[in-house]
Amino acid sequence: MLRGNFLTPSLIRTSPFLTFLSKISLPLMHQSNCHTYRPLLCWHMHSFTKPITDIKQNRFSVDLTTGLCTLAFSKKSTVNESSAPNTGTMSNKSKKKARRESPEGVLRHKLDMCSKRGDVFEALRLYDDARSNGITLSQHHYNVLLYVCSCKCGSESSENGDRENNSNLGLKRGFEIFQQMITDKVDPNEATFTSVARLAVAKEDPEMAFDLVKQIKSFGIPPKLRSYGPALFGFCKLGNTDKAYEVDAHMGESGVVPEEPELSALLKLSVDAKKVDKVYEILHRLRTLVRQVSESTFKIIEDWFDSVDAAEIGVLNWDVSKVREGIVRGGGGWHGQGWLGSGKWRVERTQIDENGVCCSCNERLVCIDIDPRETENFASSLSNLACQREVRSDFNKFQEWLGRHAPFDAVIDGANVGLVNQHNFSFYQLNTVVNRLRQMSPSKRMPLIILHKGRVTGGPAQIPKNKKLLDIWRDAGALYTTPPGSNDDWYWLYAAVNCKSLLVTNDEMRDHLFQLLGTSFFPRWKEKHQIRLSVSRDGLNLLMPPPYSIVIQESENGSWHVPMITGDDLEAPRQWLCAARARVKSLHSLFSN
Repeated sequence: MLRGNFLTPSLIRTSPFLTFLSKISLPLMHQSNCHTYRPLLCWHMHSFTKPITDIKQNRFSVDLTTGLCTLAFSKKSTVNESSAPNTGTMSNKSKKKARRESPEGVLRHKLDMCSKRGDVFEALRLYDDARSNGITLSQHHYNVLLYVCSCKCGSESSENGDRENNSNLGLKRGFEIFQQMITDKVDPNEATFTSVARLAVAKEDPEMAFDLVKQIKSFGIPPKLRSYGPALFGFCKLGNTDKAYEVDAHMGESGVVPEEPELSALLKLSVDAKKVDKVYEILHRLRTLVRQVSESTFKIIEDWFDSVDAAEIGVLNWDVSKVREGIVRGGGGWHGQGWLGSGKWRVERTQIDENGVCCSCNERLVCIDIDPRETENFASSLSNLACQREVRSDFNKFQEWLGRHAPFDAVIDGANVGLVNQHNFSFYQLNTVVNRLRQMSPSKRMPLIILHKGRVTGGPAQIPKNKKLLDIWRDAGALYTTPPGSNDDWYWLYAAVNCKSLLVTNDEMRDHLFQLLGTSFFPRWKEKHQIRLSVSRDGLNLLMPPPYSIVIQESENGSWHVPMITGDDLEAPRQWLCAARARVKSLHSLFSN
């Protein structure tokens, strides 16, 4: 049996990607139907009569329209032409049916079902059968196989020893399948590399997972957040702070923004390693990117403030003017000047009253300002997105209408409001909200009501009293009907942003449409402008935006307030963490008085 590396030196020298592959050990074997074993790739490499020297140069390209990569080798892969359907004279429907019923199509469907069930044994059986029957495997086939193998490596739900068996099998065969994919010259993509990175971490080698991310970036394949996850979480699990921070920095260089799971892992690592400055930095990144934290992150922060290390860090005398300058520069709610104060923290789980005052330390939280330029830029980007996804002429017509009838103090998502706690659409409930908002308005003007055309032409809209309501709203210039086939979400959101008005809806705006708007400005805008509804025995209640920002806040005296994410119960009190020390005036403040 060959020993050492399974790749020839000439290949390793000419391709950084194959240099990575050279780290995978040789004993990963493939069992043929003849019950014999053979080393993978070695037999294939012997078919080349001369070294391949052009893998990277002029052979690798990126399709900018799709973000997919193509990694070409000097020999083209053999395609099983007998299994490919003859689609020359077929209709599109017949072509689709032929592809679906071809051996490759049947294999694809069966592997997809294995992926849904997490059935690694059946997936591998299908793979072995396909190899023995000469079925050509595509990128999708390989990616599903690698995904199933990598998921089983990290599974913790199996019982009676199945988890360990599945993990070992997924790990061994996963690397083997990846090697075969490269041997077959099938182009890998980001999903391929992410699955292999998970396999690397399963064998407790986050360094390999990180090397893989570096390699795919050098090949022009843009890494995603999930690409970095295996390496980052792997290093955090091992307590390797230097490498975890290196992965974090690499993410930043690649323009990949971490989310709460990544920041929470880095925070836990920094707390355990007593990296007090990093703890401070990551708390502020949570403030900026996450705002409100989950129970698990909340507990990590609580444990930090309860720790001896937290009690020992901080300055007793600080420059008050610099702290205040930092607060003004940041828009309020934080200063970024480091840990202030000294001594043990008083840490309590508490609530904030309706006026924004902490029930533990009596400090009033602030309402963080939004720069008007940010609002204008957001309205512009929202308009561009809407025109891309809606019929442009329809949305432009709405913008022209809004220009003639604006401003409005409030905008109502009519469909949502009419269905809150209702089985059928209620014009009565919608009108109740309209009248309530009109009474609250300084100008006593009706709010803008956005309804889809189907809501104003059929069903309850045909009832005479509801017809009368629609006529009243129309005559007042307070009703806009969105055209058939449109998504009214774009209309009511754009109107509220453009008019700088309140928005009445219980839509939490978490779906794909709203994810397009990003995670920075939109949550801040929504917090300050969204009115929610609740229905109780006492009737309909309008839940107004709070007079303070629901975000991690750092006060000028050094105390911290951390909000926890709430559930779907809009009236359930939110839990906050209050961490404060005995208030000690700085020397600067003593001398300045």
